[in-house]
Amino acid sequence: MGERCTISTSINIKEPRWDQGTFVGRAKHFFTVTDPRNILLSNEQLEKACQIILDYKKGVVTPGLTEDELWRAKYVFDSAFHPDTGEKMLLIGRMSAQVPMNMTITGCMMTFYRTTPAVLFWQWINQSFNAIVNYTNRSGDAPITVNQLGTAYVSATTGAVATALGLNALAKHVYPLIGRFVPFAAVAAANCINIPLMRQRELKHGIPVTDENDNRLGESSKAAQQAITQVVVSRILMASPGMAIPPFLMNSLEKKAFLKRFPWMSAPIQVGLVGFCLVFATPLCCALFPQKSSMAVSRLEPELQEKIRASHPGVETVYFNKGL
Repeated sequence: MGERCTISTSINIKEPRWDQGTFVGRAKHFFTVTDPRNILLSNEQLEKACQIILDYKKGVVTPGLTEDELWRAKYVFDSAFHPDTGEKMLLIGRMSAQVPMNMTITGCMMTFYRTTPAVLFWQWINQSFNAIVNYTNRSGDAPITVNQLGTAYVSATTGAVATALGLNALAKHVYPLIGRFVPFAAVAAANCINIPLMRQRELKHGIPVTDENDNRLGESSKAAQQAITQVVVSRILMASPGMAIPPFLMNSLEKKAFLKRFPWMSAPIQVGLVGFCLVFATPLCCALFPQKSSMAVSRLEPELQEKIRASHPGVETVYFNKGL
């Protein structure tokens, strides 16, 4: 039992376990964060992890706790509680629900893409899910109004449906395989509308920027623009393997006898293929850009540059949470 005594209270659990300066470190971190098994945790397990982490932050170590158990508790805590507000997040908005939810919705979107009602229904379901995820994972302590939520949701759904139906009409005259990529184009278009709208408050008022020691230096809209652009890019790339690889496979599978005999199998197969792609694509695309994004002071708004130079001379780079 000797070595289990107590672990030091100096482990920095505010930061991820792995070096976030490298892609591999970020990938390991996001594989842990998006682990779908975290959805199955009971309330007691979440509360226990919460207790361990809150105690540890106060310098109290739960007796007999090992370093691995501390990190496990940190990741369970992070998977279920909002980093800025500390509130427990909605189950389906958590990062660990991303893969199961997305694979089901995307798989169905790509199986039922031929008729208008199906396009309307699945694109609407997808945007409803996106709105919940964006709301749950909003950056900073900036409260989002119901009005803004509604506008973003309606605009993104309209954008996605319009793109899907417009491209479907065009795709009828071209090679059938192209039609299978319509849902992907619709999702990409919707992301470009949805995320900036959901986070328009950040674009208007800025997001908190800090120095490397987490001292808040002010709010910047320029930082918000960079954060949101990076999120849009990684979200579109996140959807791409799951939406770009299965169409080729399904196109050849549907010509085979098996699917002609059991046409109802095409949705489960599609969902399975998408799931397999997403298990890897979700964490790897989250890892493309560091979560704690940085920007040179010289690229910030002039008035904020002056303020920082006056109050914190010598600070050349600012940091901010880019959101997900």
